[in-house]
Amino acid sequence: MTTKRFSETALRALIESFGNPMYVAKGGRVWAANEAYLEMLGLGRAQVEGRLFLDFVRPEDRARLEARYRKREEGVLKETGPQRYLLPRAGGGSLEVATYVQEVELEESGRAMLINLLVLGERPAELVVAERLVETSAELVAARSEAAVRRVALAGLTGAGFSAHFLVRDGERFVIRDGDGALPPEDMALGLRALAEGRPTFGHLPELDSSHVYLPLGTTLSEVLWVSGEGLSASYGSVLALFAKVVGAALTDARLLAEVERGRLELGAVAELARFVAQPEPPSPEDFLSRLSTLLSADAALLYAPESPEGELVLTAQVGLDGQLSAVLAAPLGRMSPALVTARGAVLSSEAEERALMEATAGRLGCGAAVRLAHGGHPRGLLQVLRAPGRSFDGGDLRLLVPLSELMMTLLDQRRLRSESARQLADTRLLLDLARTTTATLEVASILDVASDFLVKLLDVSNCFILLHDEQAGVLRGAAASATHRDFFRGVVIPVDEPVGIAARVARERRPIAVPDLSKVAELAHRELVRRFEEKAVLALPLTSREELIGVVLLDDTRHPRTFPPAFIELAEATCGQIALAIANARLYESLWASYAELAAARAEMVKRERLAALGELSAIVAHEVRNPLGVIFNAVASLRRMLKAEGDAGMLLDILAEESDRLNRMVGDLLDYTRPREPMLHLEEVPRVLQESVDSARAQQGGSGRITFSVDADPELPRVPMDRRLIRQALVNVLINAMQSMPQGGPIQVRARREPHAGKDVLRVDVTDLGCGIPTELVHRVFEPFFTTKAQGTGLGLAVVKRIIEEHHGELSVESAPGRGTTFSLRLPLTQLTTSLP
Repeated sequence: MTTKRFSETALRALIESFGNPMYVAKGGRVWAANEAYLEMLGLGRAQVEGRLFLDFVRPEDRARLEARYRKREEGVLKETGPQRYLLPRAGGGSLEVATYVQEVELEESGRAMLINLLVLGERPAELVVAERLVETSAELVAARSEAAVRRVALAGLTGAGFSAHFLVRDGERFVIRDGDGALPPEDMALGLRALAEGRPTFGHLPELDSSHVYLPLGTTLSEVLWVSGEGLSASYGSVLALFAKVVGAALTDARLLAEVERGRLELGAVAELARFVAQPEPPSPEDFLSRLSTLLSADAALLYAPESPEGELVLTAQVGLDGQLSAVLAAPLGRMSPALVTARGAVLSSEAEERALMEATAGRLGCGAAVRLAHGGHPRGLLQVLRAPGRSFDGGDLRLLVPLSELMMTLLDQRRLRSESARQLADTRLLLDLARTTTATLEVASILDVASDFLVKLLDVSNCFILLHDEQAGVLRGAAASATHRDFFRGVVIPVDEPVGIAARVARERRPIAVPDLSKVAELAHRELVRRFEEKAVLALPLTSREELIGVVLLDDTRHPRTFPPAFIELAEATCGQIALAIANARLYESLWASYAELAAARAEMVKRERLAALGELSAIVAHEVRNPLGVIFNAVASLRRMLKAEGDAGMLLDILAEESDRLNRMVGDLLDYTRPREPMLHLEEVPRVLQESVDSARAQQGGSGRITFSVDADPELPRVPMDRRLIRQALVNVLINAMQSMPQGGPIQVRARREPHAGKDVLRVDVTDLGCGIPTELVHRVFEPFFTTKAQGTGLGLAVVKRIIEEHHGELSVESAPGRGTTFSLRLPLTQLTTSLP
């Protein structure tokens, strides 16, 4: 069949000739519409033509009608029967219509759809509202939260032509929960009656020319649904009441879902924190509190714990507080105190406490929750979380805080056990270090220094002092201390018979004595050492070995008074026993080593004497055999000088003969001096006088060369020193002659005498310094060997004689030399010796 083609004018005339609504759709838009269609919509032609035809149907029908239209345009929908749907009216309400669709051909623009509408009648407003609310009820099923339920419910009521709000009871009035729309009406008594009777209560607002109704939700006695609209009457009561119950049920389901979801999240959060706590390296309390505050959306999290088992709770860890707030919240505030939390387990802050918290923190914090920390049923601390004002915690937060507090307690126990294990390991290592040190060294001073530092680390005290018992003097002498006071304490001397001192009492009674608080013991609080070291508590222990008192150990705490428990004293006693044993072993070794040293010295002296005796015997024979020919030579040279006129070569040869004979004679004399046994005759001598005599004698023996200058510097405070003046002068002359021979071009020689401590006693030190050529480094150690010399005319016995003289005076001889810069010989003589006779 051929489709008839229409012009625009013809088609408009055609649809205007019909009395029922008709329009032509092309491309989904209204191309032309008759007056009946415009009148039915209540709109003008300009408002209709050119717009999508779907704009004039209900939103819920648009998708279905659009799909049918597309299929009809594509030619795949061949259905010719009428379709029914609801058409909204501009003034409200809706019309049920049936549509007949026929394709038409336009001359200018192709095919179009001619839609003929048959009005079946206007539907009752109650039915339209009921259908709309039924559709909304179906949408409520998909809402997963309270906010979504409220949003869908209000949108459904708005779509049904109403204005609506959720109202929450606040005493004898209601406030808008969602905060949008008009204010609620003034007759709040109707809302209260609706809640009390559990049924809708209608009212009227004359100024708005509308009615309203309070709808109880059925699941709560604190919230109603307020609905208002023109024409709202009791006929809507059953529909709205049923819808309110559906909304109430949806809210209940949403709350249950929220609680289930919250429970799942809380379980996940607890599991995550449990994994966090169960790390091989337990996290710090601050790290735990940081995660806790994030989980609970808290602005601050605080941990309170006692410093001692019976002490008050103090702030030990926190996150979210600056220094000022930490000081303000150093102790728990208000009702969230240990007593109440211990009684109830967990509490939320009250309004009064929130005001107090706001006042204390200058408005930065205003809401809180607290839960006790317990172990084995005994309170161990307090966990508190805080938020800014207006963000209160609820029961769900408190419910979550309880298992988290148990995790915190687990974390604290883990850290405590780990700390104890680490301390035990550290103590064991320290004990091993002490054992290694005491076995590796047998020097008492080294053992005591290590032991004092060891006891400070092992026992966590401030200082350790060790005194050794001097039985002959009847005193305790400071021998070692912690690094801070080590030098000072070595000069401390405490009589054993001192009546008040702790160290003396321990030495006499040979048992530990502890003073937990020195300020409470008047006779000790003002003692010099207590004030100097600012001691608050002290523990004194004896050092004994085989019932013999070795010394006393003092341990103090300068931080605060301190109780020393029995386990602490037992550990200290065991350590002191090991130290005492190490000291006894070191002393035994020192005694044994001294015996060996004395034996070796005696043996060396005996060998030396035997060698000197043999050398002396040999020297006497050589001297006798040499000096007889020398006497003949001296006489012959003298006779030749008288008989001959010694001139030219003959005179020179006689001079050489005389000089070499004289040198040989001196060599024999030096050899006899070196080997001749002698005992110094000690007398107290004036040191400056001996020095000046030696300088004068050396200058005379060397011919008084003016190119060499001498300076003598002797300390005027020097006492008279025991010495054999002749031997010491001989030794000094030998050294001075060496110095003069090292400076053939001349130069200064300085002789300086002073008093100095050496090897634990005061000695006289005499330095002879020249600026000569010096001694090669590789030869310095040989200068005191007999017959060793680097001089063409030397005998090699001068310095050997000096060394023997100084050693016979129980002194020491040393040399320091730098090639090209000079040499210093140092002679050290004791200031006190038994003299042969008093001057």
